[in-house]
Amino acid sequence: MVSIATWNINSVRLRMPIVERFIESHAPDVLCLQEIKCQEHQFPHDAFEKLGYTHRAIHGQKGYHGVATVSRIPLTEFSRHDWQDNGEARHVGVELGGEGQGLILENVYVPAGGDEPDRQKNVKFGQKLDFLERMTRWADKVDRPTMIVGDFNIAPLESDVWNHKQLLKVVSHTPVEVDTLQRFMDAHGWSDIGREQIAAPERYYSWWSYRAKDWRANDRGRRLDHMWASPEVAKQVTAHSVYEDARDWEKPSDHIPLITEVSL
Repeated sequence: MVSIATWNINSVRLRMPIVERFIESHAPDVLCLQEIKCQEHQFPHDAFEKLGYTHRAIHGQKGYHGVATVSRIPLTEFSRHDWQDNGEARHVGVELGGEGQGLILENVYVPAGGDEPDRQKNVKFGQKLDFLERMTRWADKVDRPTMIVGDFNIAPLESDVWNHKQLLKVVSHTPVEVDTLQRFMDAHGWSDIGREQIAAPERYYSWWSYRAKDWRANDRGRRLDHMWASPEVAKQVTAHSVYEDARDWEKPSDHIPLITEVSL
């Protein structure tokens, strides 16, 4: 059994205390972090080493974006895709277990896409759609047991947002984004582990804006973070958990961690 977590941490150095708290309480075998906001040499290697995460693959850049996969079990860096097509650090892939026969784990941070859902008026929105299209072309060729996890920055289902009608024209829940994400899903027959384990229309969010003074009372959440699996891997999933309490911790990320357990 392997437990795999994903969390957009929104600056790993700033939030290392809550990362330690999460690890001490839940101890996933592998933790995929997004938006680490640092270069590899600035990453808190010593802290993770002390926590037992002696295997790491980090793709960072100065001040923005960046992803890191840290593990208590051996891993080998497998790939770095520039789906943004501009050199930003938004992906790292690793292989867990023996080389050539282990599970491929892809850690991705999809661009947010700006505020205006129109690629003619908003370059960032077009970049987000193009990023997903490049991911789709990649997924069409995937031929290994694979999981792809991270901050997709899209809440695809009506029950993935606090108010479907109000958010139809808000970036992250627009029909064009949902359709684009569906094409990515269809390209490899991915299973959406979160929604297989917590079936719609049950409430399931992973992000709440910092703008809300009381995020629990307001509860205007969105499910932006995802854990998807190849069909053969999906059959081996035994559990999936969502840790909302982390949104209440001191200096929290606006995202919360998710954990999937897989019987490998």
